[in-house]
Order: sequence, then structure tokens, then C-alpha cells
Amino acid sequence: MRVIPFDNSYARLPGHFYARTPPTAVKKPHLVKVNEPLASLLGLDVAWLKSDEGVAVLAGNAVAEGSDPIALAYAGHQFGNFVPQLGDGRAILLGELVGTDGKRRDVQLKGSGPTPFSRRGDGRAALGPVLREYVVSEAMHAMGIPTTRALAAVTTGEHVHRERPQAGAVLTRIAGSHLRVGTFEYFAARSDFEAIDTLTRVALERHYPQVIDAPNAALALLECVVAAQAFLVARWLGVGFVHGVMNTDNTSISGETLDYGPCAFLDEYHPLKKFSSIDVNGRYAFMNQPKIAQWNLARLAETLLPLVDENQEAAVEQATATLKTFTTHFDEAFLGVMRAKIGLATEAAGDLALVMELLSRLAGSSVDYTIFFRRLCGGAESEKANAKTIAAMFEHEGAFFEWAERWHARLASEGCAGGVDAARMESMRKVNPAYIPRNHRLEEAIVAASEKDDFGPFEALVRVLARPYEEQVGEEWLAEAPKVEERVRATFCGT
Repeated sequence: MRVIPFDNSYARLPGHFYARTPPTAVKKPHLVKVNEPLASLLGLDVAWLKSDEGVAVLAGNAVAEGSDPIALAYAGHQFGNFVPQLGDGRAILLGELVGTDGKRRDVQLKGSGPTPFSRRGDGRAALGPVLREYVVSEAMHAMGIPTTRALAAVTTGEHVHRERPQAGAVLTRIAGSHLRVGTFEYFAARSDFEAIDTLTRVALERHYPQVIDAPNAALALLECVVAAQAFLVARWLGVGFVHGVMNTDNTSISGETLDYGPCAFLDEYHPLKKFSSIDVNGRYAFMNQPKIAQWNLARLAETLLPLVDENQEAAVEQATATLKTFTTHFDEAFLGVMRAKIGLATEAAGDLALVMELLSRLAGSSVDYTIFFRRLCGGAESEKANAKTIAAMFEHEGAFFEWAERWHARLASEGCAGGVDAARMESMRKVNPAYIPRNHRLEEAIVAASEKDDFGPFEALVRVLARPYEEQVGEEWLAEAPKVEERVRATFCGT
């Protein structure tokens, strides 16, 4: 068996941070996909990963020399309710690799069998959720949004039993780390402040080394995570992403998008749009995501209070002040994202009102979020370009023209007075994707793979979404909005 140069820092922590457990072998592993550019970044031999020996490792049938498989312990607030022990119930961390870029990353198998944290679950994953996470996480990466990534997907030759028997699969996930708000909650629930101190040091060393020598390490960590999560959620809103299950165990300390269960992207815009079948009350709806992120960060702050200051009142005061900066960070990041989407290069007092008025008009006519902003790029080139086409997306054309008049006046304040501005159009095209993982196309790809053993639609999505901001001749069908009967109204986590 080939030696992989793992450097397993987390596995060197005390034993109560995890459970040592090997993956469980599967019946007949078959390689679906290896992410070759990512493998090269990790310093892995692509040819070996595709070999029988490599596929055995990706399926959990063999453990590469140098690996130290562990399942991580964590807790979490799920839909607002605290569960003191969750942990990796169907995932095993094989180890950590330092890539060719010098960055340390986790290599984790998802769907690799039961662990001590499985809570009577089978520890397996169905093919559909594995393909969904592969496609969406790689699309998010291509759009420049912080995210975990997919190294490989394999089928298992076995079935998992959910609502009905489904083909089984294993995903190899790559992450900056798998530290979560829930990791800190796990130890706080046990009053293990020594462990929280250790976690704080690990998180700073791994993700925020620039503040490693801060006089108050816990407060410095909270400040960094608050800023990272504010930036992340602002970027989600920019591309119309709905996470679906923003529990604290899915809130990454690194600021990466973590866990792609019942996630989805907006087709028609509405601020309270939700897709997750388990989010009955819309807790994690589209525009609720910023306030939920701040709520989750408050749970992190609670775990850090004993380290922030020995005086509880002083600790609460300092942590609360830090939590309040989320609003400032988010507002700045969100407005920056939206200014770029509508082609503004400078800041003006009325910009937020201009953006929010536009979003209200989009919601009023159920306008497709992605297509609208992509077409608007042409509208920035000249006042007449695309105007009728864009206006036709609204229930009443005047809904667009009234807003567009104010928009063009704002553009004119930057020196764009209705003439051709190709540079502005190109800058907008770099932030307004032509292609997103359309929900109905994802479902088509999953059905084709699961029921027909046809991975062509999956491969097409992976190929096109690797270049989401580019026009791709012959692939326009993947940019089209769904017909009303094709709209996906509910998504499922697959656990």
C-alpha cells in the first residue's frame, strides 16, 4: 500500500477529541470521479487514485499507510435545539495533507460506515447526496466562495435504505478543517475549558495565524470567525445560495461553506425562499441566513466566555461587543457584493436603498435571480442594451424601467453617461455567474446516475460549472430557468 504523507495534527490531540475508528469496507467499489486539479494541489498521484489500490482507499476498503482514521466529536444546535453529542456519524477523517501551496487540509470520507457517534445510523451515504455535494461544492469553489471541496466519489455496490433503497456511495471531502461551532459546544457542555483552550489554539494556528499572539486569544478567535462568517454569508446571497441547514454543527470555524445537504439555489427570487423539507418554519430561508449566522456565532461566544475574562460580566460585555460587529461586517460585505453585481465601482449614500428596491421588484414579479443579473451586465454597457429583454422578465415592464432610470443615473455619477461601457460590463460578468447548479438539472443528473447508471449529466454539470462566469457555446441549456413544472420545491438531506 502506498504511503501518503499525512501529517495528522488533530489525531495527536487528547483522545476525547475524537474516536479512533477505521472505515468499513464496501462490497464492490467503483470510481465515479476524481477531481484531478484538486488531487494535484494536494500532491496526490492522480493515476494512483484511479488505480484499484487508490479506489480501495477512496471507498474505505483499505487504509493508506500514514493515515490515522478518526471520527470527530462535536455537539450542535439543530433548528435551535441543543444536542450535546452529535459527532461524525458517517464520516471519518483519514488525515491531513499539506498541499503544494503550503496549506493544510483535512481529507475525510463521507459515507464510510458507522462510528461511535452514529446513534444507531448506518453510517452510509446515498449516491444522490454525494453527487449533489460534489457538484455544488466545486461550483462554489469556481465562483470564488469559501467552501469545502470534493476530491472523489465512488459507488459502493451496495444499497442504503432511506425512504426506499438507494445506491450507496462515498465522497472524499477536503476542508481547511472540520472545526465547527459545535466542536466548541461539545466541550463547553462538559465544562472542559482546558479542551476549549486547546481548540482555540488549534483554530488560530490553522486558520488565523495573523492573530496567534493576540493578548486575548479567545476574543481574537471570535473576532476572526465573526468576520469570516459575515463575509461568507454575504457571498452566498450574491449567488442566490440557500444552505438549508445552518445548524451550529454546520458552521465552520474557518469560514468555509460546510455540508451540502438540502441546499439549493434560487430560481425566482424571494427573500423568504426555502427548499429544505425539514425546515418547516423557514428558519434558514434565504434572507434569514445572516441573522442565523449571528445567532450561531453567539453560541460560539458562549463557549469562549471563561477564556475571554475570568470576570463573567466583563467577558459577556467583550463578547457581546464583538458579536455586534457582525452587522457591520455583513452590511459592508453584502453591499460590496451587490454594488459589484450592479456595476458600481464607488460608494454612495443611496446604494443600499437602490439595491433593496431592486430586490423588492424582483420578488414582486418572481424574476429569475441569476438570469436577471447576468442580463443586467449588458444593460451596463449602454442604456438601450438588453433593456426590453430585461424588462420583459417583470410582470409590468415599468417595474424595471423605473428602477433602471435611477440605476443609470447612479452609473452616470461614475462617468458612465449612457454610452458604451464594455469594461463595466466585463467586471459585472466576473461576479454574476451565467451558470449555477440549477436545482432541476441537479435532480436530473442524480436520477440519471441513480436509476440509469448514466453519469453523463453529472459530468456535464461538473465541466460547465468549473467556468461559471464564462459564456460556453452549446451549453446554454444549463443556464436556462426551469419551467414552472420543473421547479424543485423541496430538497432532502439524505441522512
